[in-house]
Amino acid sequence: MPGNGNAMRIGHGYDLHRLRPQPGVGFCLGGFFVHCDYAVIAHSDGDVLCHAVIDSLLGALALGDIGAHFPPSEERWRNANSLEMLRSVYCTQIQTQGYRLVNLDCTVILEKIRLRPLIDDIRSHLLGAFESSEATDINQISVKAKTKEGVDAVGRGEAIEVYASCLLQKR
Repeated sequence: MPGNGNAMRIGHGYDLHRLRPQPGVGFCLGGFFVHCDYAVIAHSDGDVLCHAVIDSLLGALALGDIGAHFPPSEERWRNANSLEMLRSVYCTQIQTQGYRLVNLDCTVILEKIRLRPLIDDIRSHLLGAFESSEATDINQISVKAKTKEGVDAVGRGEAIEVYASCLLQKR
């Protein structure tokens, strides 16, 4: 959008990972470690929240999806830190094109682990990916927790899914 200094771009992201029961293992969500008896099945660290946020940011600027930038077929991304991947995308793709995060709205859908008590910690960790920018206000980051009421693989506790939407503004 050349010449339009107030250009706004909306992005939407989605990700889903399978879960397996594994006592005492836990997983990362938005860079925050959730202590629980489940492990995420994934090539990287499996941070489904970071993955959905990355897709929303890339989608806002029509830059493809996470798989195009961090292909699971490449061994170097095995067990990669997804919060660092998010930070990299934001700094090297979003900011270099002259955009800044206005807000981020995420919904985590998970049946058996109650996230509500962890939401503020998750938001704070997620905010860490944007600290090098103007986006340093926790109120720009929303994370909500939902269940599937026992419906489908997520509802049976076999998976976790996340939807993320972002609004970017041209600086």
